[in-house]
Amino acid sequence: MRLLLLGPPGAGKGTQAHRLMARYSIPQLATGDMLRKEVADRSELGRTAAEIMERGDLVSDDLIIAMIAGRIDQEDCRNGFILDGFPRSPAQAEALDTMLSSRASALDRVIEIGVDDDILVSRITGRFTCRACGAGYHDVFRKPARSGVCDVCGSTDFVRRADDNEDTVRSRLAVYHCRTEPLLPYYASRGILVTVDGMAGIDAVTEQILAALAASSTIDSDGGRPLE
Repeated sequence: MRLLLLGPPGAGKGTQAHRLMARYSIPQLATGDMLRKEVADRSELGRTAAEIMERGDLVSDDLIIAMIAGRIDQEDCRNGFILDGFPRSPAQAEALDTMLSSRASALDRVIEIGVDDDILVSRITGRFTCRACGAGYHDVFRKPARSGVCDVCGSTDFVRRADDNEDTVRSRLAVYHCRTEPLLPYYASRGILVTVDGMAGIDAVTEQILAALAASSTIDSDGGRPLE
């Protein structure tokens, strides 16, 4: 099963990817993490990427595609993978399709996690964590049982991420709408796009995704592994 997850920052792609990984025993391919690993490992691709980034330039689409190609050739991708972070534009999507086609492969489903911008801003800007143990809370959705006191460790020291502010979140959403949303008609025209309601609870979103995958001709009738 070869999947692509789409959605703006904070839509829950990471959470859903981990659930799908566990259910279908396929890896998540987060291109940002992959690139950092290549650089850290000082592979040939990583050295090239490091030189590009040191100049302040963007890593080319060709280099990212080569990295993905090498990764999906590994044994743990034999049953499929979950792409997260690439492609981000129709041009990148076309390049990805070409690479997969050269391997007699293709994406099976593209899952868009649809969200409302205003609600998403509220979700993200309300997040805070316990500095001592890392337990997560929210101003509205998950308050500590005792105000100002961590439920887990009793600490009174909380912290918020610097980029969890409204201006930054709305800027990131604007970038997503401008650059990545054009992927939706691209994949819709291929009949593989499914949109789920990202405003639902986490479990409900998972159920929507599993239902969409079960309806695919590449999935067996009981929602198990992809057919060979």
